[in-house]
Amino acid sequence: MLSHLARNAEGGIRLLGWARTGAPSYEYESLQARAAAIEAGADRPAATLIQDVRQTAGAFAAAAAGMPAEAWQRVVRYTAGQEPRADVIVPSRLAEVLIHHVDLDLRYRPRDWPAWFANDVLSGTATALSEGRTMTSPVRLAGTDTGNAFVIGAVGPDSPVIGGPERELMAWLFGRSDGSQLSRVPSGPLPEIPPIY
Repeated sequence: MLSHLARNAEGGIRLLGWARTGAPSYEYESLQARAAAIEAGADRPAATLIQDVRQTAGAFAAAAAGMPAEAWQRVVRYTAGQEPRADVIVPSRLAEVLIHHVDLDLRYRPRDWPAWFANDVLSGTATALSEGRTMTSPVRLAGTDTGNAFVIGAVGPDSPVIGGPERELMAWLFGRSDGSQLSRVPSGPLPEIPPIY
């Protein structure tokens, strides 16, 4: 996971370079190259991995700090083909770090995600699932701690409502929870979720 985070920082730096200079670059050359780069560094000693994460995170922060205001509006292309404006690069990196922090088994749990982060990610994920991916059925998500609602797919009057704290909803959507803390109306099993992260 530490190798993954370090390589993600490097990919983000390349995208920031594209946005800053206007010269097309790449996050990774391909999905296969991404997997190979992560795997190649995964077996190094812990101290080396930690230093790699620190160094690449610092380089990413420096690259972001050096961006002129107009560069954030330039369109870049992620490895999977998405073509957003560059102003998503830093939030995407933050999501990578916070979500995978849970995976490091260091007592950091979905409940530790900032509330604003869970809300932002739920909103964006609901949109992405509605537009580009399919679930077994459309659903409504109800944040019981905030009163916020999120719609996935073409919901109808019979579509289930999945309720729970926003962090728990996000953890379930992202495969970091089995959803046992959530409710479903009408009662029944939670819908299947396509892989997201």
